[in-house]
Amino acid sequence: MSIQLICLDADDTLWHNMRHFAVAEHAFLDMIAPFAEAGIARATLETTEIRNLAHYGYGAKSFTLSMIETAIELGGDALPVDAFRKILAAGRDLLAHPVELLDGVEDTIRALVERGDLVLVTKGDLLHQEAKLAASGLGEHFASVEIVSDKRPETFRTLFQRRGIDPSCAIMAGDSLRSDIVPALEAGAWAAFVPHDLAWSHERAEEPAHHPRYHRLSKFSQLPALIDEIA
Repeated sequence: MSIQLICLDADDTLWHNMRHFAVAEHAFLDMIAPFAEAGIARATLETTEIRNLAHYGYGAKSFTLSMIETAIELGGDALPVDAFRKILAAGRDLLAHPVELLDGVEDTIRALVERGDLVLVTKGDLLHQEAKLAASGLGEHFASVEIVSDKRPETFRTLFQRRGIDPSCAIMAGDSLRSDIVPALEAGAWAAFVPHDLAWSHERAEEPAHHPRYHRLSKFSQLPALIDEIA
């Protein structure tokens, strides 16, 4: 069996992402400190984020709106106008930060191109994700780019069907068990989990450790060797 289609996540698989969100969150916690203790503020923000996914989806713009909503909930009428300026500034920084590839990504992408067609499968704001891919310098290596509202088994089934690929000839690699690994396995593909030090709790799921098509890698650069092993 050979792998013909290699699906890759983007944020925190190819380039840094969560550390920029952490900076924005810390700025938010400092701003809201007069109204709420950090633990309460962080928990309220996360609850708001998850609730808003159905309305705003994923990404920096959604996170900014959730920060504004949380600030209003915690600060009420006592919240100064300057707080909104600070939140909007943090949101703009999220949209403008430089794209920094993770270690070994560029060389690994070149090795993967020799083993199959690459497809970027990522969530988030369309314009922002397109901008990050362009800034990464990796765009030319991908046969196609899928920017989706969420990653579900049907997302992958549709992708495989559209490209005429049997799921057993496809692999998905990413840092999220919930979004990258579990739905790809349910769709019949192989899956390679590449954990990242910073992980949003919403993206966690039970690790399918004993699944025959599941592999856990310690670094992204191990993916070409795994594909060779599968073949």
